[in-house]
Amino acid sequence: MSWSEEFPGNFAWSNAALVTRAMAPYGAVAVAEIDAVCERLKQRRAEPDAWQEEWCALASRLEHTAAGRRGMTAASCLLRAGMYYFTAERFVYPGEQKRQIGRKALECQQAGLAGRYPELERVEVPYENGATLPALFLKSNLKKAPTVVVFDGMDNCKEMSVLFAGLEFAARGWNTLAIDGPGQGESLRLRGLYARHDYEVPGRAAYDYVAARPEVDPRKVAVMGYSFGGYYAARIAAFEKRYAAGVAFSALHWDLAAFQGGVKLRQELDPRSTAQSTFHFRWIMGCLDDADAALRKAEKFSLAGVAEQIGMPFLVVHGADDKIVPVAAAHQLHAAVGSRKKQLKVFAADEGGSAHALADNRQIAIDYIADWIGANL
Repeated sequence: MSWSEEFPGNFAWSNAALVTRAMAPYGAVAVAEIDAVCERLKQRRAEPDAWQEEWCALASRLEHTAAGRRGMTAASCLLRAGMYYFTAERFVYPGEQKRQIGRKALECQQAGLAGRYPELERVEVPYENGATLPALFLKSNLKKAPTVVVFDGMDNCKEMSVLFAGLEFAARGWNTLAIDGPGQGESLRLRGLYARHDYEVPGRAAYDYVAARPEVDPRKVAVMGYSFGGYYAARIAAFEKRYAAGVAFSALHWDLAAFQGGVKLRQELDPRSTAQSTFHFRWIMGCLDDADAALRKAEKFSLAGVAEQIGMPFLVVHGADDKIVPVAAAHQLHAAVGSRKKQLKVFAADEGGSAHALADNRQIAIDYIADWIGANL
């Protein structure tokens, strides 16, 4: 059995476990801890509360351990606790319990990051109507450096992307703004900001913020989105021309409404058959109690007539064996992008990773993206 298919017949749990394992190279999780939880879950697979109970129990133990440790050691425990709480929350129906687990995840992750990376700055990005978007700014050691703005996917958070992307970019002399946009991470969980199709609005807010910072060269700012963020990055690149380059780290579905309609049908037959929970898409759309309203809102999430307006250098990265977004979507996006400087990279298994957003080997994708950004900024 492949460790990327941890729970045969249960793609929801297998994919969630894979996403969690993907954070191991950055010290945000430990493989042995994940293995132990997964072994217990295999014995409890028929219990509806087993997932959140096992991950929360591990996170709680690490919090207790952190209380008896000091400095960076305590921070390491808290960082892992936060990631496990985030994993636990994934299949909890929206409500007070989910909100509390999500809050614990963020508190532990942020305390862990602060202890491990004191140079990391928590910031608020002015957004609209007096609201702000929470973000993490990781500075390079250079003055007036290139900067990458990173938006998450549907199931991720800025505390993850600042590690797997921000650390690599900082090592190359670039700043990173890892941001939770509407429908993502902290913005969704604690602020009630739901997803929107016109992501150039938060994209513009992010650019305005970084361009005003003295460490940033405003002529060299790239935007990147991963997983569901692949749509967001393409939309931003099409309509916010001040960015110098764009990256879709996984193309998103061309017709989101049709795709989500298909997901809904599969979930009605077997809720374990898709990566999403039965409620997650409705939740991020702000239509938790109305599946039809969520699908109507999704009709606006299309790159038809949009990708053609991308004029900046643009990169599409995808996994050949992506079981969430078919690789055909990457080819379709690449073909439609209007820029003369566009590139498509599809990773195959024999290159070391080929899953959705390269969760099975994210480093090779980030290395490729970083090399491309360096050549195009």
